[in-house]
Amino acid sequence: MTAPALRQAREHDLPAITEIYGHAVLHGLASFEEQPPPLEEIARRFAAVQARGLPYLVVEDGGAVAGYAYAGPYRPRPAYRYTVEDSIYLAPGREGRGLGRLLLAELIAQCEALALRQMVAVIGGRETTASIALHERLGFTHVGVLSGVGYKFGHWVDSVLMQRPLGAGTGAPPVPATAGGSSAGKGDRQ
Repeated sequence: MTAPALRQAREHDLPAITEIYGHAVLHGLASFEEQPPPLEEIARRFAAVQARGLPYLVVEDGGAVAGYAYAGPYRPRPAYRYTVEDSIYLAPGREGRGLGRLLLAELIAQCEALALRQMVAVIGGRETTASIALHERLGFTHVGVLSGVGYKFGHWVDSVLMQRPLGAGTGAPPVPATAGGSSAGKGDRQ
């Protein structure tokens, strides 16, 4: 058996990503969407992440896409341009094998290489303990809980907020865009 392999996501991965996300929408709290978006919408979202120069990763295990992760803008206003939000999804039955840790660790490393300074996790449901524990193991701290902000599966759902500094964090000003900053840190992110 070969070891899991991390790589940048490509367009041909989008059907598998759509399937993984669709299952998460229908069966979990990681997303507050209630209907799985079609492939065309997933492709639009993928293109938007790529256009910002942000990482979008897949992990292959056993010859198939077993999960994916990406960094997206935390908020649209320009002053947030050095802060990203992570998203991680695993295919059903792939949990507990260290794939989420591989994805998140590489996502963090790639965001640090882009001179980004903060990563935020918005985790659906206090009972999503595996995701919370994964983020804690990789240096995220709890910064708050938004109680009952979602309504899914017939009950109110909290959002757990976690945050991790990237690189120098807030210990130094951001790298100017003209001196090696990433495309993720340039311009208005509306």
